[in-house]
Amino acid sequence: MTTQKEITAHLNSLANPGIAEHSQRFFKTAKGEYGYGDKFLGIRVPVIRQVVRKYKTASLSTAEKLLRSCYHEIRLFALLLLVDRFSTGSVDEQEVIYQLYLNNTRYINNWDLVDSSVHYIVGAYLDGKDKSVLYGLAESDSLWERRVAIMATFYFIRQNQFADALKLSKILLTDEEDLIHKAVGWMIREIGKRDRDKEIAFLNRHCKKMPRTMLRYAIEKFSKIERRQYLSR
Repeated sequence: MTTQKEITAHLNSLANPGIAEHSQRFFKTAKGEYGYGDKFLGIRVPVIRQVVRKYKTASLSTAEKLLRSCYHEIRLFALLLLVDRFSTGSVDEQEVIYQLYLNNTRYINNWDLVDSSVHYIVGAYLDGKDKSVLYGLAESDSLWERRVAIMATFYFIRQNQFADALKLSKILLTDEEDLIHKAVGWMIREIGKRDRDKEIAFLNRHCKKMPRTMLRYAIEKFSKIERRQYLSR
């Protein structure tokens, strides 16, 4: 059986100090920045995906141990492995993966880790179920749990289900974090791709309260004249 030690050794063998240095700047790991203290091996995402394919039969307990690594790429590996297992898993296995995910949100602590996994697992699991857990996460003190809440709705949006995304966007309108502004604006834009009237109704009701970054993300696909009109409001 594949072990945590074996996978960790394989990923360590792929480390690239130059890429790691760039990643530490890109993911804002300096003191006072959102990724403060994170460590990188320096492995590109396509390479990590190849490793996932190699070890896709690793146990969920092994994935959970890897998710608690101090290295960003090892945590990303674990999340991509969980996504792959969820997509082919039984109903019971999907529930285990969903609970594992929510029990370890402290380790899903950068935007790429959230965005590459949450809608495939949390969003997919909650489709057709009670979504109150997302509203609890939206009120969390953790930036990353709040991002989990809004980004999970990407799965619903892709199914043309917009109600929860809009409700959570409203809750997060006054959030202080730029990474939440971007995520909410992105989800509003995604709604607009599928139902422009829904997006416009939301913007007309809330654009005056929206942080400028959130609004810019939401109206990115609008015409220049429309963007100017909303930004002037």
